[in-house]
Amino acid sequence: MKIAFVIANGYTMGGTVRTVYNLAEGLARSHDVEIVSLSRKRKNPFFRLPEGVRLVPLSDSRAEAEASDGPGGPARFWWSRKAEQIIPEAERTRNQNYSPEAVAALRRYLRTTDADVVMGTRPGINLLIASWAPARLRTVGQEHLNLNEHKPEVVEAIARLYPRLDGVSVLTETDRQAYAERTRVPEKRLVVMPNPLDSEQRPRSTLSAPVIAAAGRLSPVKQYPKLLQAFSHVAEKHPQWRLRIYGSGDHEKKIRRTAAELGLEDSVELMGQTKDVLGALSEASVLAISSRVEGFGMTIVEAFSVGVPVVSFDCPHGPREIIEDGHDGLLVPAQDVDSLGKALLSLVENGQERERLGENALASSARYGLEDITRRWEDFLGSFRA
Repeated sequence: MKIAFVIANGYTMGGTVRTVYNLAEGLARSHDVEIVSLSRKRKNPFFRLPEGVRLVPLSDSRAEAEASDGPGGPARFWWSRKAEQIIPEAERTRNQNYSPEAVAALRRYLRTTDADVVMGTRPGINLLIASWAPARLRTVGQEHLNLNEHKPEVVEAIARLYPRLDGVSVLTETDRQAYAERTRVPEKRLVVMPNPLDSEQRPRSTLSAPVIAAAGRLSPVKQYPKLLQAFSHVAEKHPQWRLRIYGSGDHEKKIRRTAAELGLEDSVELMGQTKDVLGALSEASVLAISSRVEGFGMTIVEAFSVGVPVVSFDCPHGPREIIEDGHDGLLVPAQDVDSLGKALLSLVENGQERERLGENALASSARYGLEDITRRWEDFLGSFRA
């Protein structure tokens, strides 16, 4: 089987990119796999491309890029206007990769590809695939955000066009129920597929370093200022402990300002982007999640895989489906900063409890092994031929 993933930008850092690369790695062991990127803005991808997987850009905005041999002139802008009628403005605003060159090239790709299955990885791409894919292609729309995170106009487009897809995958059972209630995607085409871990050898945390980690884009949804407020419970009593935040984004200044206001300049370290997420997490003793909402929570699974327990807001939707409270981590009421701080402090002060939760976290990570998730995908894709 030839399988193609279509992604907004396969060359950048991001949770969707990382998880698509992981799944592509698993499927490439038995299938022909390529990742098709709407845009290309750098020479090499941020993450290592899995062995046997091709990365194909549909548009290239680098200064040194050669002129595209795809659709040009009036045809390019004709299909761009058509795409604007399909993709709601809220989705086009949220992701800036739907250029005229990219969407015209995507239509051409769908008409000419020899792939058996084409998978989209965000709503705008899924909507275009649902509208433009020829009948010979089997089509899947992956969702990496929960349905309630989409604007009403996007939800309306999803409800109208996703039933044309051969399959729709979501990350949690809660989200599957939402799609079943609010769209007309047939139940047999709607499936829960957690994101898989990659197959790399993993370091193991000693759980002895005085470090609490957080990871993810520096954006409002992660609520890092609230995490800093929670961490102040720890810093007040244990000033040797550090909070390390991995990621980049346009809220860095706000986070630094909050740290200064709380007197945490010497305790909070903004680490920037890292390609070695597992290495970074293995140097911590606790992972903290302060998000307003999580589509899944891949960082939780990655922390589990290196034996690190997680303290998280019980926010929609992922954490409660990954973390078993008191077994492999701690869940506290959503938006309750004081409870988050007390939970972090409890693990800082109780090394035996950290070790117990860490052992259980490592065992829990087995649910997200690449082989098992790949097999589930193969069974689902194979059902299209039935």
